[in-house]
Amino acid sequence: MSASESVVIVGAARTPQGRLSGALGTVSAADLGATAIRAALAQAGGSPADVSCAVERVILGQVLQAGAGQNPARQAALAAGLDWSVPAITVNKVCLSGLAAIIDAARLIRAGEAQVVVAGGMESMSQAPHLLPNSRRGHAYGAIEMLDHAAHDGLTDATEGISMGLSTEQYNDRYGISREAQDHWAALSHTRAAAAQEAGGFAAELAPVSVPQRRGEPEVVARDEGVRPETTPQSLARLRPAFREGGTLTAGNSSQISDGAAAVVLTTASRAATEGWPVLAVLGAHAQVAGPDSSLAEQPARALAAACEAGGVAPGDLDHVEINEAFGAVVARSVDVLGLQESRVNPHGGGISLGHPIGASGARLVVHVAHTIAAHAIAAHPASLAGVALCGGGGQGDALLLQGKD
Repeated sequence: MSASESVVIVGAARTPQGRLSGALGTVSAADLGATAIRAALAQAGGSPADVSCAVERVILGQVLQAGAGQNPARQAALAAGLDWSVPAITVNKVCLSGLAAIIDAARLIRAGEAQVVVAGGMESMSQAPHLLPNSRRGHAYGAIEMLDHAAHDGLTDATEGISMGLSTEQYNDRYGISREAQDHWAALSHTRAAAAQEAGGFAAELAPVSVPQRRGEPEVVARDEGVRPETTPQSLARLRPAFREGGTLTAGNSSQISDGAAAVVLTTASRAATEGWPVLAVLGAHAQVAGPDSSLAEQPARALAAACEAGGVAPGDLDHVEINEAFGAVVARSVDVLGLQESRVNPHGGGISLGHPIGASGARLVVHVAHTIAAHAIAAHPASLAGVALCGGGGQGDALLLQGKD
């Protein structure tokens, strides 16, 4: 690959996102990932089998791997119909996993080690098991406590031993993030997601999931489960603090625990032209940041600012920004730090309304932005410039810029 050649997205799809123990609760993360991969491959045009034969690597994020079997990315790749000769790797960077997988895939392509890579993320938080620490050594006396894998390995800050919600809550005073600002973004998330659902705004990216039932025909899940159109700042204001007495984080202004998967097909611009694969979006600069502590609220802003600097643009130049709604506090602070226009941030909702399957969310943002950019291009609008950014447990942040095809 030449230094000047671009990495492009030629297919991008995601499953609907289900509530905890909801419609997708009986579907494994690997099967969700396989559904997203098959749909993404199909979008490249022609026979999915033709595109599948070109895939050289698979990189998928998944955080909650206990009980999921060896290398879930490999399981998803094979279930999607990819050849046994295609290597696969599972990435765990907590909430950043899906985006980190895409960034790593782009690195592979830019390094010349592969030309066609499938990347993304998947998670079944509903199927996360309970863990029994020290069971191998035995317990001589007393009660035995089981740990929730989702809470312990996904939603607890390992550096401080507290929940991600409490970790976020403890920094709100430092940043001056009010309850009203958090509830504002939460209400916007539901309102915007509901409007996008009704307008068919997610149709191009959604891959329905067929869920076997104990009796009768399988249930086809084709819509995100978590959207509540009736949500208002007033209804959110009535909710109690979720993580500490007198706090400002609630179940309403925090992301939903969810199931889902998302995948993209990446290649070089020249390979896409040769194969006749339609380009949805072009990958731009990325950034990955960490520290100076375990706080989350400013990590997306720091990562996106670094990506913009690497790409030679300003955050204000971005037409569309997706900041993962781990908490309303994260979006509120990121918007303030970057000085972004509210209308350009999460215009179709986010993790608070659509859900946050932690290993998949970073990839979902990329899938959605890729289709948003492609829709603008089809409508003959000027090429959009977009950015996606997330925070992750332990005080880290990742961001990626995307733009339309020239």
